[in-house]
Amino acid sequence: MNRVKEDLRGELKEYEPLARYTSWRVGGTSRRFYKPADIHDLSIFLSSLPENEELMWLGLGSNILIRDGGFSGTVIFTLGCLKNIDLINTKTLVRAEAGVTCAKLAKFCAKNGFSDSCFFAGIPGTVGGALMMNAGAFGGVTWDHVVAVETIDRFGKLHVRSPAEYTIHYREIKAPPGEWFVAGHFSFGQDDPVKLQQQIKELLHKRSISQPIGVLSCGSVFRNPPGDFAARLIDISGLKGTCIGDARISEKHANFILNSGKATAQDIESLIELAADKVESIHGVRLIPEVHIIGETNSYDDQI
Repeated sequence: MNRVKEDLRGELKEYEPLARYTSWRVGGTSRRFYKPADIHDLSIFLSSLPENEELMWLGLGSNILIRDGGFSGTVIFTLGCLKNIDLINTKTLVRAEAGVTCAKLAKFCAKNGFSDSCFFAGIPGTVGGALMMNAGAFGGVTWDHVVAVETIDRFGKLHVRSPAEYTIHYREIKAPPGEWFVAGHFSFGQDDPVKLQQQIKELLHKRSISQPIGVLSCGSVFRNPPGDFAARLIDISGLKGTCIGDARISEKHANFILNSGKATAQDIESLIELAADKVESIHGVRLIPEVHIIGETNSYDDQI
């Protein structure tokens, strides 16, 4: 890998604290951490890794809980790195790379008159994460607008795939194994840019009324069960305001767990389990976490 390092233009770190990169501000360190300069640079880096190296992709750090023991593999950080967003195919499609925030994609689309795109403003993540989990907000869903995706495999080879190659579900997709999204191509209708920009403002105002904004959270913790809402079930189970350590179920929106100060990842994970257990015991419905829980409970160094 030393020879490959000479060709890399990104930033490679070892034993990097991950809490600063997550919206909950919790989590241990990663063995390796790489911020690629661009997709080509990422390809070179991936080709240099051992075939069995475990990878974690990180953008805005929402919708992810990294355990206190950290991550023993390599983190690929895309936010502000894979950041290009362009109009393609005579300006009828939008290409956005994995590190573009969904909020930026929404603003770009509104400015260019792409209707049905404003829902992206309500997704607290990046394009890569939105593709991975079929994220949605305000009635809109990511994969309803995907016409193609660009992926990269662990050997650094790039692929272009169509939606037909994926099985798409609510808040998850089934994809070819060993590949990760580096860009998406999106199609929308047409409308007046001024009208769309105003619509984004109205949607964000609506969100600020119903959800805790400006606090340490990951967004929605649980998926909504069929025909119901996770927040409603948690609320009527009497769990609003419940705390474990500095982790607290929001009084404003029960499907949000907040870090009120010095919560650990274990505090948050324990509160997730408590909420799921109590809702199941009262209502017979087992809530499925939307947030991805990754990493080691204890420091991976202690396990060597």
